[in-house]
Amino acid sequence: MKTNKIIILSALLLSGTVILASCNKDDDTVPASVVYYQQQDQMGRPGINTVFVTSADKDAFNVTTPSGMGAAFQSKFQTQLLALNPGYTTNALTQTASQLTTLIATDVLNVSLTDPTTFFDGVNVLTGRKLDDDVIDVELLLIFGGPTGASNPNLTKDNVNANDKAFSASFPYLATPF
Repeated sequence: MKTNKIIILSALLLSGTVILASCNKDDDTVPASVVYYQQQDQMGRPGINTVFVTSADKDAFNVTTPSGMGAAFQSKFQTQLLALNPGYTTNALTQTASQLTTLIATDVLNVSLTDPTTFFDGVNVLTGRKLDDDVIDVELLLIFGGPTGASNPNLTKDNVNANDKAFSASFPYLATPF
């Protein structure tokens, strides 16, 4: 019995020593730094950032909140649009250069709760986006297609007409990986 008490007392004394030794007030260790995350890329609408934001403006565009994008980038987008298509008058939605670039400078996906979900179906535009919407063709049509959509026919399609794999019929609806 006396041996058990000595062993228990020795264990308590040893653990107390370890605890006290680890509580050094003069400890110079610096706590782990706080990690802050920053958005790296703004891609509400595919291709907009890639085509309309110059490399000098990428960082600023990617961290600008949507409410400030129009004021900060619309005129730059319009300059870029007219450089890409100097003959731009209106597009298939009858938008002027100013109207189109005002719309796309705020890089968010709009969603309609009452209209069909589509990027553009000939009637509805930017009411959401289905996985199989050909968004690059729509953007090319709006930039280069002119008032009827028939101008510059070689510039209004990317000739990628379908996903390489079928989308799933159940959530999350994406195609299976290779």
